[in-house]
Amino acid sequence: MQEALSATRKRLYPSVGNPSWLVLRKRREIFGQWVNRLPAGKLMVLDVGGRLQPYRELLDGRVRRYTSVDIRRTALVDVIASGEQLPFISESFDLAICTQVLEYVPEPQIMISEIRRVLRRGGTLILSVPAAHPRDAEEECWSFYPAGIRKLLANYSEVEVVPEGGSITGFFRTINACLNIFARYKAVRSLFTFTVFPFFNVLGLCIENLAGSTNDQFAVNYSVLARK
Repeated sequence: MQEALSATRKRLYPSVGNPSWLVLRKRREIFGQWVNRLPAGKLMVLDVGGRLQPYRELLDGRVRRYTSVDIRRTALVDVIASGEQLPFISESFDLAICTQVLEYVPEPQIMISEIRRVLRRGGTLILSVPAAHPRDAEEECWSFYPAGIRKLLANYSEVEVVPEGGSITGFFRTINACLNIFARYKAVRSLFTFTVFPFFNVLGLCIENLAGSTNDQFAVNYSVLARK
């Protein structure tokens, strides 16, 4: 349990030495704003792919029940099931969270439809998906762009797609992601964690803030809010 909680905390509040620090900090900011817009009252929440639950903390004081579903068991998973076949009756949840999962799903439209089925009318889906990134695992199938995201979510009444940083963030995050691949030895990766990764993270943040650019042609990840 402690290991899972530690990994969860590092995802929500990553160190500046995390190669994905730029997009993770932006995602926390976006999700936090969206959580503040949710209807008042206690929520029935479903976390699809919730072996880690980094954004659960953002809902403190707002949850009636938090249910996590994943195909693999961890200390935080409540139900072992596939997102394409959710074992819940229709209109059971007020909020569904699904972060960095859809790229592994062979038929993402099926999962999106299943999540919509179990959401109550007016319920909300908060999603994050990659657009450009090194392949993390052999099971990965997809990357996503705004037009494709909107097509997947065409049956939702309201869809908001927000880049997790602009093209400058995308450029520097890609440098770090590639360097992380090349740092094959533990000692080298540890060195990069305290030197190279923080340097490019801070440099990217400073340049993006100073440039004031709205260009997101090379956004590497997107946050998505959809209402049923």
